Amino acid sequence: MADDSDLEKTESASARRLEQAREEGQVPHSRELATFIALMAGVTALYVLGDWAGQRMLHLFRSGLTLERSRAFAPDAMGQIFEQLALDALLTLAPLFVVLIVAALVTPFLMGGWVFTTKVLTFDVSRLDPLQGLGRMFSTHGLAELVKASLKSVIVASVGVWVVWRERDHLFALMLQPVEESVGEFASLLLLSSLLIVVGLGIIAAMDVPYQLWEYHRKLRMTKEELRQEMKEQEGDPQIKARIRAAQREMSRRRMMSQVPKADVVVTNPTHYSVALHYDPDKAGAPVVVAKGVDLVALNIREVAREHGIPILEAPPLARALYAHCELEDPIPATLYTVVAEVMAYIFQLNHWIAEGGLPPEVPTGLTVPEGLDPAGTGEVSA
Repeated sequence: MADDSDLEKTESASARRLEQAREEGQVPHSRELATFIALMAGVTALYVLGDWAGQRMLHLFRSGLTLERSRAFAPDAMGQIFEQLALDALLTLAPLFVVLIVAALVTPFLMGGWVFTTKVLTFDVSRLDPLQGLGRMFSTHGLAELVKASLKSVIVASVGVWVVWRERDHLFALMLQPVEESVGEFASLLLLSSLLIVVGLGIIAAMDVPYQLWEYHRKLRMTKEELRQEMKEQEGDPQIKARIRAAQREMSRRRMMSQVPKADVVVTNPTHYSVALHYDPDKAGAPVVVAKGVDLVALNIREVAREHGIPILEAPPLARALYAHCELEDPIPATLYTVVAEVMAYIFQLNHWIAEGGLPPEVPTGLTVPEGLDPAGTGEVSA
């Protein structure tokens, strides 16, 4: 039975869990940051384009309230005037719309990048559960949203009261000024108020972003058992992988043993190591190691060699050197050419004696390998 700690979501979300959440449309999101950036972009755009937009809108009002008598009785002309006024108004507001759209696109990028998925549009019955809704209302997230809403209300109300109280004399004086001047000054007051509100919302956003990131990663936390299960799914069950490796080794060993009957000689030491060599004169290359092994595998190589009449030569230093420095299907290294040539010369003489008769060749003894190639002398491999 798993420990209680395994059932608690105490582990940080893995990279795969985060990627799956992104695929499902679950990404960090801060409405306060989105509101702050949109309002800041809008206030900045109004500050930069305010004079230009004001002049254009004033021109549109004058054009819209000015009507020639000849057009008053022409329905088509009235439609054309309305279309032109609507187009001019749209062109006037277009820069503001573009700025707001860019601001809306920038916000998710700052919180972790854009995500395009249709999974969030799928119908989920659990969202209609009133119990879950109440749970969200009285949860930590609901409490945080309540605090943020209260702070926003306090900020907006405080800014409004402060500006009105500070500029109360100025506001009353505006009623005595010409319309064009009063509208401009009133717009400046509105811009100042908006900027102060935006600054307040920026403070709330600065507090909300870390909270949203913490809440997002908290919801994606995993238990230790989930992490182990995910690791098994990614890397495979260790027991299955061990069986696969064992099967692969067995297949490799069988392929190697099938090459032993093709060998010309098996060099042994005489019990721990066995290396089977094959030489093809047509290829005019060096002898190739077709099989090698230690202990039980070495014994199997010798048994197969005896069954197929392959000569077995006891040469411990050479057997150890071949096993340590040669790979299967690879030619022997040049440093062993001389000593292996003595072995192959003996094998050719032995095959000639078996085929033609006569005096048997003398078994080579005292075969030595260059210094540093025998593992028994360098400590690389022990017999």
